[in-house]
Amino acid sequence: MSHPLRFFVIAAGIPAILIAAASLLGGVFCVLLVLYMTAVAFGLDQAISRITPTLDEDSIAKDADILSIAIAVSHFVALALVILAFSGKTGLTGWERLGLLWGAGLYFGQVSNSNAHELIHRRHRGLRRLGVWVYISLLFGHHSSAHPKVHHRFVATPDDPNTAQEGESFYAFAPRAWKGSFWAGYEMEQHDLERAGRSNLRNPYIIYVLGGVLMISLAVVIGGFGGLVGYVLICAYAQMQLLLSDYVQHYGLMRETREDGRLEPVGPQHSWNAPHWFTAHMMLNAPRHSDHHAHPMRPYPALRLPSSQEAPMMPYSLPVMATLALSPTLWNRVMGRSLKGWREQASNAQPE
Repeated sequence: MSHPLRFFVIAAGIPAILIAAASLLGGVFCVLLVLYMTAVAFGLDQAISRITPTLDEDSIAKDADILSIAIAVSHFVALALVILAFSGKTGLTGWERLGLLWGAGLYFGQVSNSNAHELIHRRHRGLRRLGVWVYISLLFGHHSSAHPKVHHRFVATPDDPNTAQEGESFYAFAPRAWKGSFWAGYEMEQHDLERAGRSNLRNPYIIYVLGGVLMISLAVVIGGFGGLVGYVLICAYAQMQLLLSDYVQHYGLMRETREDGRLEPVGPQHSWNAPHWFTAHMMLNAPRHSDHHAHPMRPYPALRLPSSQEAPMMPYSLPVMATLALSPTLWNRVMGRSLKGWREQASNAQPE
């Protein structure tokens, strides 16, 4: 019998193999990597109309964790090979390096980030630490604190740096979200330490910063100056992908304040979702975002896709929406229409 996670393995595993081949051999593999992360992903999303089935949480959790570990290991190997390629030691031309940067950046931003996100939500300390180090390797360690302690608590409110306001462009959102989440996560960690009566030296931000310094040093050791340049570019590109996901998945969705002054609870209506089959597998069901906020510890194969009556649906897949967000004019045209439609639907559904 075929394993229920086989499509997750294939969709998320192939690009790691292509990165290794592109880093070492260049040529057609650089082209194949870019095509896989763009045209193939888009084409399969359009061609396959089926919805990824929801798997049983108890029966699949262990295998899901094993796959997450394998993807994390692949991430570190792929990252080292990309750095080596940018050193010039594998003989890649400038155009080949550009293709590698494009394709690998999409992989680290869409697959590695999704996997690290899963790992930092796991109960097992070792799995959480593995996710933290994936983020540290992308010079984004603070997300390990800011995401669970700030974003999940304040999502869809002005207090969440990673919730985009209606009309806010990605270019205004990204620096605000990066800086805001960094300091909000730090303050939350400090608050938790003070409340527990523990030393400030236990703040994980020390690990995030020192770990980042370690990763930069390793990049220099592996690839010299060229490897360092490639590493910084890859990290910046991957971080942009994560910020694009945050921008898209909560754009314009705000929690209402009740008569008693309290915010309404987080619900499925506060996240944009996408039903597309291929990118759901490649991104470990990250587009099923409403259910993740409802059940943060739920393993990715068990995440449920809400109906279009329960939660807003993106008009296109998450990677396509992230691409549209790079053009504020296109974004406002497409997402403005979807946001208006969702609000009208929600308003009509309310009892009189």
